[in-house]
Amino acid sequence: MGVFNSLFGSKEPQKEKVSYLKWIPLSSLEQLDTIKKQSKTESILIFKHSTRCGISKMVIKQFEGLFQENHQYLKVYYLDLLNYRNVSDEVGYTFQVIHQSPQLLVIKNEVSVHAVSHNDITQINLTRFI
Repeated sequence: MGVFNSLFGSKEPQKEKVSYLKWIPLSSLEQLDTIKKQSKTESILIFKHSTRCGISKMVIKQFEGLFQENHQYLKVYYLDLLNYRNVSDEVGYTFQVIHQSPQLLVIKNEVSVHAVSHNDITQINLTRFI
């Protein structure tokens, strides 16, 4: 029946997928001070993304799928590193990480406590950073 319904449609209403990920655009150097300040009381995530990279596009979709209801309060900054190269460079310098793309950084108490890239991002246990 599943194949039949996929070909001809199902009369059952489709559930709209709820997104628990609320991206915060990271586009200025001044925001790094905000991130450091916020990281004193909670974990802050920075997702560095290349809009021209197929792997990055695949990983960001899988990363978005990791978010569940209990992750909805995590602060996640999105950095388009092609448009904000200077911010990307400063992120690497400030948090002492080597640039990779895609890359996920977890900032706590003003330092990077976790950094992963490429498909390792899709294996991260977000709950440990709540």
